[in-house]
Amino acid sequence: MKKYRWQLLIVLVTGLIVGILLIIQQMDDGKEIQSTPSPISGGVYTEALIGEFMRLNPFLDLYNEPDRDVDQLIFNSLVKFDSRGIPQSDLAESWGVSRDGTVYNFSLRTDVYWHDGEPFNSQDVLYTTGLLQSKHNLIPEDLRNFWAEVEVVALSDIQLQFLLPEPFAPFLDYLSFGILPEHILGGLEMNELVDHPYNLAPVGTGPFRFQRLIVENEKIAGVVLEAFDAYFLERPYLDEFIFRYYPNSQDALTAYREGEVEGIGKVHSSILSDILSEPELSVYTTREPLLTMTYLNLNNPEVGFLENPDFRRALLAAINRDAIIEQVFNGQAVQANGPILPGTWAHYNDLEKVPFNLVEAKRLFESTGVTFDEEAEVYRSETDLEISLTLMHPDTVEHTQIAEQIQADWEELGVNVTLESKPYENILEDLSLRNYETALVDINFTRSPDPDPYPFWGQAQIQSGQNYAEWDNRSASEFLEQARMTSDIGERERLYRNFQVLFMRELPSLPLFYPVYTYAVTEDINGIKLGPLFEPSDRFNNVHEWYILSGVDMNGENNIEATDSVE
Repeated sequence: MKKYRWQLLIVLVTGLIVGILLIIQQMDDGKEIQSTPSPISGGVYTEALIGEFMRLNPFLDLYNEPDRDVDQLIFNSLVKFDSRGIPQSDLAESWGVSRDGTVYNFSLRTDVYWHDGEPFNSQDVLYTTGLLQSKHNLIPEDLRNFWAEVEVVALSDIQLQFLLPEPFAPFLDYLSFGILPEHILGGLEMNELVDHPYNLAPVGTGPFRFQRLIVENEKIAGVVLEAFDAYFLERPYLDEFIFRYYPNSQDALTAYREGEVEGIGKVHSSILSDILSEPELSVYTTREPLLTMTYLNLNNPEVGFLENPDFRRALLAAINRDAIIEQVFNGQAVQANGPILPGTWAHYNDLEKVPFNLVEAKRLFESTGVTFDEEAEVYRSETDLEISLTLMHPDTVEHTQIAEQIQADWEELGVNVTLESKPYENILEDLSLRNYETALVDINFTRSPDPDPYPFWGQAQIQSGQNYAEWDNRSASEFLEQARMTSDIGERERLYRNFQVLFMRELPSLPLFYPVYTYAVTEDINGIKLGPLFEPSDRFNNVHEWYILSGVDMNGENNIEATDSVE
């Protein structure tokens, strides 16, 4: 009897399937139906920022990362950069460069509106660049000096021209500043902007516009942004984007667990293990625009043995960078190879690597002609210099731990090491004076998508620039100089490849690590694309594509709504 029932069930199921297929075939009239998930507008996302609200103005947010995060959603620049550092259109629709590289012509988009409905035009750019040229001390000195030599001409409402005194390929890097509205702020100078009410209720052109401040206990606790319907890249899917401020990472984690926020802007290593244990959080990691490096003073006679490339290679091979990454960075860093950020168009992926290998390090060390002075119990160079080094490092807990590990590794090689802890500003002063032997530092590439290593390694930067290692290599300098003169990205890539190969062969200083940025967002948020960053706010580069709700697109139409609920 059981066997008969199963046969009857099979017949019924088969008939049902055939009937469904016939109905679908009739409905489709012979055409194939394709169904794909499709985002639907709606939903609110709240993110925790570590720090305090100060001012929402791209000219005043340089030293406050939480403000830059919010500004990224409100403002646009003429040019933006993708994760590889390649310039893309933003408010500028297109641009061209003269044959001699000194004239840049820009055409602006004609479909851009400010959040108050006024059209964007070239006068907004003129006003904003005028602030850069104002020589106010709120503008960083390098930017003041650069823009003082650039002439900006409005050819029409949508045509602009930038006139440079000489060819300068990284110029587009200097156009990534947020544009301010001339029709609101026109005539105001930098000192008048500092305390202007505009900074508490800004008007921009970005995907989200300012709605209100969240005030709790007479203090600004958050910012509410709403989708801008007229955004030139289409209205964002999210209806609202809310930021809330917390004094530290632990408070941000508590806020997530209590349902106040759905994401944490920057996950500190102190809460990483807790974040990874949260089942409904998606964790994104990527390389930060910071290079931890040990500078070597190649022109200090007291440590003349540093002039030998094999000695420098021995120093790098002796450092157990994997151990430092695990013990100091809690695994949140990657080994550096070369002076140009990985993942960018200029980085050469096939560069020679120098892995941790104490046996090879000792072989290289001994090949430099060192001898052991048994009486003094030290190694000496061929010129009778004691093989000892002073490693200067910032007086932070993290840098101290790194320096102590390097000290132990180099002493295992046979180098006596003295650690010297200083505030960062004092280290920068000593580097500028070339008053050091070796120095552990972080080179900050934030807001610098163009690779241009010239300031750090060019010959002309030895005396008074940032070539703190005093690396005097004509071939390397020529590669960098030529790369600055041509706007052909293919040619620049070739020149930088040659430079990097030479750098890793000579090792004028020792690249160590790139810290990792970790971002945690509830798994309900879809559409996030996180590549290598040039600053943390770059995580919002495609924020207008983020969504919570989705349906099924049947031949281009949303026929089935998502069941997700948003409170």
